Amino acid sequence: MKIQESAENYLETILMLKEKRGAVRSIDVANELGFSKPSVSVAMKHLRESGHVTVDEGGFISLTEKGNAIASAIYERHCVIAELLMRIGVSEETAFEDACKVEHKISEETFDRMRECYKKIMKKDG
Repeated sequence: MKIQESAENYLETILMLKEKRGAVRSIDVANELGFSKPSVSVAMKHLRESGHVTVDEGGFISLTEKGNAIASAIYERHCVIAELLMRIGVSEETAFEDACKVEHKISEETFDRMRECYKKIMKKDG
């Protein structure tokens, strides 16, 4: 199921924060993305209604299986694209900024080829 780029960003951010902190609340997402808490609350409501996240009584956000699948795919794209950009000489900061822009727009075919290239590079580098 294809969702909007903004929803993909929220899901990816939740995944990354969960890995860093273990627990994620709306305020953490708002701080990470630089958005207002009301904006994040509205987004979390939509993601809950679409079955991508759950929010418990304490306000802690968890990805559902469906949400985790999307977040993991976007995060993989982000990491692979950023790494390839850095390998060709792009600064780390620019590579991560550009990866954020490209990860949502790139076709599956192109990303598959990039992933293959990335795996060859990583295997070669040991």
